[in-house]
Amino acid sequence: MAGQTRIGVLALQGDVREHARVLTSLGAEVILVRRPRELDRLDGLIIPGGESSVMDKLTRSFGMQDPLRVAIGAGLPVYGTCAGLIMLADRIVQGIEGQETVGGLDVTVRRNAFGAQTESFEVDLDVPVLGAPPVRAAFIRAPVIERIGPGVEVLATLSDGTIVAVRQGPLLATAFHPEVTGDDRFHRLFVDTARRASGSRCGVVESTS
Repeated sequence: MAGQTRIGVLALQGDVREHARVLTSLGAEVILVRRPRELDRLDGLIIPGGESSVMDKLTRSFGMQDPLRVAIGAGLPVYGTCAGLIMLADRIVQGIEGQETVGGLDVTVRRNAFGAQTESFEVDLDVPVLGAPPVRAAFIRAPVIERIGPGVEVLATLSDGTIVAVRQGPLLATAFHPEVTGDDRFHRLFVDTARRASGSRCGVVESTS
C-alpha cells in the first residue's frame, strides 16, 4: 500500500512474530530483517526481546553488526525491547564473556537484572509521554538501565526509581515486552517517530533535488 511506513523487525531470534503482529495491526508494512540488504529503505527497525548473547552472536554470524551500527549512526529510528535494549546500549554489565552490542544508545544496562525467568513479573507503569491509563509491562529475565547519558530522556521507572524505558533522538528502548500484554502505545509512538523521520529525510531530498 502506498504511503505505508516500512518497519523492519530483526528476525534472527526472539519475539519476532509478536512485534510483527502489532505493527501490522497499526497499518505498517513489516519487513523481516535477516540480511544487511534488508535494512535498505526501512523507515524504522525493531530489535525484539529474546536472548541478548545469542542475538549478538547471530548478528555477527549473519554480517549484520556493522550494517546495523552504520544505520543507527545515520539516524535510522530503532526500538529495542528487553534484549533489544541490551543490543542498543553502549555499555553492558553482566554480559557473557565477549558479548558485544551494536550500540547507539548512551546508557549502561545490566543484563538479567531481575534474575531467572521464574522471577518474571508484570506491573502497571505510568508513562507520561503516552498518557493514561498506565502501561501493563511484562518483565521477563529483564535488564535494567543503571546509568544514562545527558541526551537520554527517561520515559518510565519502577516505583523504586529503576529506569525501564528511555528515548534518545530516534532511538526508543524498553526493558519490558509491550508486544505481549496487548498495549500497542509504545509501538504507536515508534511508528509515529519513524514516519516523521522518513518525512524529514524526504523533505531534505526534495529540497536539494
